[in-house]
Amino acid sequence: MTTKTATQNGPGRPRKASNPSAMSVSTPKIRTKIKEKGSEEYELVKPNGAIFMMRHSSYNMYDEKTGQMRNVRYSPNEPSIFTDEQILNPVRKPVIFYGGKLFVEKSKPNLIEFLDNHPSNEANGGSVFRKVDTVKNAKVDIDAEFLVVDALSLVRTKPLDDLLAVAIARGFDVDRPVEEIKHDLIVYAKRNPQAFIESFDNPQVRVKATIKQARDYQVISVNPRMVSWFDSKKMIVSVPDGRDPVDVFARYLLTENGSATLSEIESQLSK
Repeated sequence: MTTKTATQNGPGRPRKASNPSAMSVSTPKIRTKIKEKGSEEYELVKPNGAIFMMRHSSYNMYDEKTGQMRNVRYSPNEPSIFTDEQILNPVRKPVIFYGGKLFVEKSKPNLIEFLDNHPSNEANGGSVFRKVDTVKNAKVDIDAEFLVVDALSLVRTKPLDDLLAVAIARGFDVDRPVEEIKHDLIVYAKRNPQAFIESFDNPQVRVKATIKQARDYQVISVNPRMVSWFDSKKMIVSVPDGRDPVDVFARYLLTENGSATLSEIESQLSK
């Protein structure tokens, strides 16, 4: 019985090439060049219909180079938008928005310049159309998404007392399972992430939670006309007509005159 040695051919891993360079694969270079700018996008401020044609094909604008007002018009065959630099009867072409949008290729710098300086452009005080800043819009979208993520993370990481304080301040029913309260907070955080995040640094949120506890434990009595001590019925603060008593009382407790009352309420709740 013959036994194959490691040098004999057989199944398994193939031998390495004697010339390493023959088996080498060139690594593609990483492209660092920024992608060239594509078409410019314009949109109607208030789209109306499938097709919109610019009424004014010419206008006057201030030319910084000459320091004078000059007439401007768009002609696809003329490199300049200034009338006095064009031929006598140039080819005219209307500027048309389809579905409220107009895409201008970079190969038409004259049309881009014409639209960028047009008095109907929102950037120039107009109210007909505007240039779409896709980079800015993308950044706004990203920032908004991250804000929602930050808000939702607080539902997971904040102590329960802080979450209950926010829930009470927003008028949520907290006399139910914690999971249900957190679910409502998640819904609110998605709709209003900035307000939800700021709630944790808002002193009124904590005070309103304290008021809710004080009312539940019969430390105070709250009705549409006044807030009073539960046991003595002595009025603490009156409530103007049409005002929310909790809001009025919370504002009072955060004043210098109300700080002593807040301390007394917190002291009774801690017993």
